[in-house]
Amino acid sequence: MSTAIVITSGKGGTGKTSLTGGVGSCLAALGHKVLCVDMDIGLRNLDLSLGLSDRALMDFTDVLSGRCSLERAATPRPVISGLSLLTAPVTSPREPIGEDAMRELVRRAKQTYDFILMDSPAGLGEGFQLAACGADRGIVVSTTDASALRDAQHTVSILRGNLPHIHLVVNRVQPKLLKRLHTTIDDAMDTSGLPLLGLIPEDPQVMLSANQGIPLILFANRGAAVACLNIARRLLGQKVPLMKLR
Repeated sequence: MSTAIVITSGKGGTGKTSLTGGVGSCLAALGHKVLCVDMDIGLRNLDLSLGLSDRALMDFTDVLSGRCSLERAATPRPVISGLSLLTAPVTSPREPIGEDAMRELVRRAKQTYDFILMDSPAGLGEGFQLAACGADRGIVVSTTDASALRDAQHTVSILRGNLPHIHLVVNRVQPKLLKRLHTTIDDAMDTSGLPLLGLIPEDPQVMLSANQGIPLILFANRGAAVACLNIARRLLGQKVPLMKLR
C-alpha cells in the first residue's frame, strides 16, 4: 500500500528539504519506488538536493493543468533506481491550486509509487495546507532551539486534526551544544508532543553534497547519510536503534 508523507516544520531552516531528499534516496536504494514532490512554489530547492536541477523541466502545476502527464513530469534520478522528482514551479500559477486537485494528484501518484514525500514550504500558509491535504502521515522536522520547537508544536496542533500518524525528526543535532544548554532530546519530544522517528547530526556533508548536485547517500557513508538511512528503515517498519551522537 502506497503512503504519502508530508515533511514540514512551520519554520524555515530546519532542514526539511535535505531530509526529504536524503530519506527519499534511501527508500529508493532499499528497493522502493519513491516520488519526491517539491511543494515550495517560487523557492524550490529539492532539485539541488537530488542533483536534478538541469533535468526537472515540468512541474506539478503542469500536471494539474493537464499540460503533461505525471509520468512525463516526474524526473527520474540516474544511478538511484526508483527515485523521481516532481518539482515546484518557479513562479506562482495564475489560477489558485485547489486541495481537491492536489489530492487527486497524490491519488494518481500512489498508483505508481510506494512512497510520495512532499517537501512543505516554510510557514503554515497556503503552501503548507496544500502539501498536507493529501498526506497519510506527517514528519515534523525541528532543531533543538526554542523557536523551532515552539513552531513544531504549533505545526503539530494543526496537523493532528487530519493525520493519524505524526512523528518528530530532530535535525542538525550538536551534542556538545546540547550539554551546554542543558537540553535533551527528551525535551524536544515533550515540547512537540510527538514520538521520535530519528536524530540527524549537524553534518557539513549535507551542504557539500547539495552544492555538488550529488544525493547525500551517494556522497557519504556516515553522519547524516546514515541517519537518513535509519529513518527510511523505520518508515518501513524495521526496528533500528537511535544513533549515538558524540
